[in-house]
Amino acid sequence: MSKRALLSVSDKTGIIEFAKGLKEAGFEIISTGGTKKALTENGIEVTGISEVTGFPEILDGRVKTLHPNVHGALLAKHGDPDHQRQLEEHQITPIQLVCVNLYPFQQTIAKPGVTPDDAIENIDIGGPTMLRSSAKNHEYVTVVTDPADYDTILSELFEKGEVQPATKRKLAAKVFRHTASYDAVISEYMTKLAEEENPESLTVTFELKQTLRYGENPHQKASFYRKPLGSSFSIANAEQLHGKELSYNNINDADAAIQIVKEFTEPAAVAVKHMNPCGVGTGQTISVAFNKAYDADQTSIFGGIVALNREVDKETAEKLHGIFLEIVIAPAFTKEAFEILSAKKNIRLLVIDFSGNQKTERKLTSIEGGLLVQDMDTYGFEQAAITVPTKREPTEKEWEALKLGWKVVKHVKSNAIVVSDNKMTLGVGAGQMNRVGAAKIALEQAGERAKGSALASDAFFPMDDTVEAAAKAGITAIIQPGGSVRDEDSIKKADEYGIAMVFTGVRHFKH
Repeated sequence: MSKRALLSVSDKTGIIEFAKGLKEAGFEIISTGGTKKALTENGIEVTGISEVTGFPEILDGRVKTLHPNVHGALLAKHGDPDHQRQLEEHQITPIQLVCVNLYPFQQTIAKPGVTPDDAIENIDIGGPTMLRSSAKNHEYVTVVTDPADYDTILSELFEKGEVQPATKRKLAAKVFRHTASYDAVISEYMTKLAEEENPESLTVTFELKQTLRYGENPHQKASFYRKPLGSSFSIANAEQLHGKELSYNNINDADAAIQIVKEFTEPAAVAVKHMNPCGVGTGQTISVAFNKAYDADQTSIFGGIVALNREVDKETAEKLHGIFLEIVIAPAFTKEAFEILSAKKNIRLLVIDFSGNQKTERKLTSIEGGLLVQDMDTYGFEQAAITVPTKREPTEKEWEALKLGWKVVKHVKSNAIVVSDNKMTLGVGAGQMNRVGAAKIALEQAGERAKGSALASDAFFPMDDTVEAAAKAGITAIIQPGGSVRDEDSIKKADEYGIAMVFTGVRHFKH
């Protein structure tokens, strides 16, 4: 039986060499459109697809491979006498290898100003159909969609005379992953275009960024995947300049640090430990901002992650160098700063495009047997319905402290309390089962610095005990959502101590 290979690719990387190898292995080459032109120009003898189908390409190339002479050749079971009889009856010659990669839909919609018409025209129909037909019949057909697999196929053809069954199965599985991912990107685009908020089914796709050494703990396996066309201002699109490979916990903590530092436009530094901020500071320079973040909690920052929203200079690098840190994230490092920090072998130095796109993405949280989906919490202070229910309004300095605390508490695990002044956090109470417990932790950490400072809560006070604790520690301003049936108790307690209290009407639970 003669061997035939059908080649039709958008990504022509390595296709000339692959086709030459197939010819050398005794394959007749069938091809279409631009692929046929490229092969012919390189001296490779090619049979056009219209010669196989007996029908011309029509509708601007939308229809060229959707034909029984193609799909019969791909789907026939070579060992089935009835299938062989039908092939002979209809004069269809089997195809043993298919090499197809698809119209660049993802690359098309990534272009600025792309129109729906442009996007839709780049939805491949014939390509996925051929891939799926071949993958279904992989016992008899070798199917390849990734140029990275060309060498493996050629090696087996030359060394063993045929592509091995295990390889065919792996390639078929890869094809179904590829077409599923391709359709998922299209599905997401069309769903947004149709303005569907909660479709009846949700298909998401991610691309492998790296295999991790282990997960949260050494006995758990883990991998890191990146969303296609996701936000460039994210840990998934960070460039690592130096240091050890990132771990599962590193990535989680780095993401938490990035989300917090995004809240600030002025120079800001954020230190994170176990998904919670242990120190946040702002200042006229990034060096001053880091000093504030460090002074917020000099103990917890040890072994932590620091994100800065300005280029790291020599002065800041020298301070960072003096502390054991897992990761430093910034938009850039000066040459001197990089030399100082990279003197430590293991510290990870990451750069992220802080000016890059910040797409409105939905947050996916897996549970056993399911998935929770919600909008990202991008609600800021400027959007809140601010009211002051107490007799005293905050001073200008207190307003700045309240805003800083409000920006940070949104990113602290609930129940959450943050004590801050107008430049830095002073105490963080995270993940407690009751609110007054979180307040006590934050106030104890702040100590004497709590006097004259502000307190921020991620949710309302169900009782006045948190206000009582804050007042006794010297807090002079509080910001919280309000909305409890017992708000009046908290208001009265604040008035009793002369505390200015602000209601935002917005809860920021984070679990």
